[in-house]
Amino acid sequence: MSTLLYRSHSYDQHKECAKKTAVKLTYRRQVYQTRRAEAQRATVELKYRGIAYIL
Repeated sequence: MSTLLYRSHSYDQHKECAKKTAVKLTYRRQVYQTRRAEAQRATVELKYRGIAYIL
């Protein structure tokens, strides 16, 4: 078990930690930049009480 510290108070964890294998995260620059550019091109129109707002 481990002791957790939060705002100067210590808490005991009463259950065991899960045994999981580590997952390696990857950063795909081109995919990120492409999706961000597509999101910027999209025109969004919102309506609130009959008044249209274009973002």
